[in-house]
Amino acid sequence: MKLKPLAVVLCLATVGITGCTSKYVAPEEYSGFLKNYQALKEEKSPTGGAVMRWIKPGVNANQFTSIYVEPSQLYPKPQPTEKVPQKTLNGITNYYDQVLQTQFAKELPLASGPGPKVLVVRPAITAVSAKTKGLQPYEVIPIALVAAGVSYATGIRDQDTSLATEAAFIDGSNNEVVAQVVRKGAGAELDNSSQVMTANDAKAVLDGWARDMAKSFEMLKK
Repeated sequence: MKLKPLAVVLCLATVGITGCTSKYVAPEEYSGFLKNYQALKEEKSPTGGAVMRWIKPGVNANQFTSIYVEPSQLYPKPQPTEKVPQKTLNGITNYYDQVLQTQFAKELPLASGPGPKVLVVRPAITAVSAKTKGLQPYEVIPIALVAAGVSYATGIRDQDTSLATEAAFIDGSNNEVVAQVVRKGAGAELDNSSQVMTANDAKAVLDGWARDMAKSFEMLKK
């Protein structure tokens, strides 16, 4: 059996399932959900995660007295598969809605819709990056699909899951975009190529995204 190249060994040892490429979403991975990507910059979330972000210069976060979280979208619209059935896709968006509302409710009362002094959060689960585990290259594929990879130790085909999100933050009084964020994250690793992905495999990622978004708003108010 041939030995793996040293670079691959070092990469796997240091970053595990997250891969050897940048954790930032590359321009070619943008889904088109947001209206303008040109001003996005590489930033760190409150918990140190890699995000592409833009905040309108001079925006006063204290002008908002409530928050409306729109139902999250799957964008572009995916086709369910045996590996990622419609039940999983629905579960992901439903859970994303719940955790976003839970986290933002800690900052301001939740509104029932847009309006004066309302910050509108418009989230989407978008196209994702997927890779054959431990190998190159990445490729952009439809939302929430998984890519098979070979376990060098056992020969069993393991599965990595990954998701990406894009969100716009909008002034509910005039529909002006005041902030945007794009980021990706690794979901739970599936045991083998026959295991079906469920919404539970994405919950840790969604929890982290929601906490970071709410925390960023809190910091902006200060």
